[in-house]
Amino acid sequence: MSSRQSVNLDLPIVAAGNRRSLLVHRYGCGRPKAYLQAALHADEAPGMLALQHLLERLDAAPDQVQGEIVIVPFANPIGLSQFLNGYTLGRYDFDVTGNFNRAVPALGERLVPLLAESLGDDPQANADIIRAALCRQVAALPTQREGEALKALLLSQSIDADYVLDLHCDHDALLHLYAPRDQSTLAQQLAADMHCMALLLEDDPGGEAYDQANSSPWRVLRQHYGERVPLGCFACPLELRGQHEVNDTLAAQDAAGLYRFLQRQGVITGTPETLPPPQGVCVPLEGVDVLRSPGAGLLVYHQALGAQVGVGDVIAELIDVHHINHRIPICSRTEGVLFTRVRDSLVRPGQCVAKIAGVHPLDYRLPGKLLQD
Repeated sequence: MSSRQSVNLDLPIVAAGNRRSLLVHRYGCGRPKAYLQAALHADEAPGMLALQHLLERLDAAPDQVQGEIVIVPFANPIGLSQFLNGYTLGRYDFDVTGNFNRAVPALGERLVPLLAESLGDDPQANADIIRAALCRQVAALPTQREGEALKALLLSQSIDADYVLDLHCDHDALLHLYAPRDQSTLAQQLAADMHCMALLLEDDPGGEAYDQANSSPWRVLRQHYGERVPLGCFACPLELRGQHEVNDTLAAQDAAGLYRFLQRQGVITGTPETLPPPQGVCVPLEGVDVLRSPGAGLLVYHQALGAQVGVGDVIAELIDVHHINHRIPICSRTEGVLFTRVRDSLVRPGQCVAKIAGVHPLDYRLPGKLLQD
């Protein structure tokens, strides 16, 4: 039996009388290992409910876990405690560590010289050596600040996993995911199982996000040591629609998709359903047009989520409230699908207001700077 084991892992005390901890659920042991977490940006709740449904499914049949599954149902107890004027503000640390999903330590470059004498010709044996080395590096990360300690604690649970699924959401969005181009086959399977409407493939997104911290060491080592280093971790963020789409129907659907994907990868026993046909688009991340507000004012949309738009189409208008009926059009620079919008009516200069998934790379989208903060 692979019954659930649950533990609370303490974060350091940073203020007198305050202690926070990270709740971790674990099923089984061994390979393959899958790690799933939700709400690293603590104000993004859909993944938390999806994991509740997944936990219920796993509790009902724990003996079906033939590898190991680690689930962190809320990955950011710090952000969950950050309230201002009645709202949870969980994207940025109120301390100095910034965006909770940026500057997560990537350990590949540190390992290159350390493994020079250890790696042989057997990719599977090398994978075991690399995972052990990654665990040692994570154990040595700085943990004095609470935000640093949280990132190190999360990595300690995921860094040796075969699959890392980081559940997020956007303001107002279709279900979409980001994935490495060199693992596009796995990404397309996940997208199909999740009924994903946009799959965004990338090589170098920048930002040092959590998923990259788990998968990039394998790429760095592979570039240095060649194919005897496998791509030992598939890690990607899933954006489960918009912040307010928190309901049992969608959460159960998402949990079923995650379960099917884990079955397909051999983490859970049984024969998964036939892979559904792709529902959405598959585009390069550098083809995503990020539309920004040209000024401060009132935002009015003219296109709905899922709309097929062309170059020059007006997606929204910015109304300058200093003047009567002074409207500035915000237009698409590509042909594609409108897949995210902000829910804010009042916007600031330079604020991202929409994203369009286009097939063709855009000149202004720079490698290494493709993620938006």
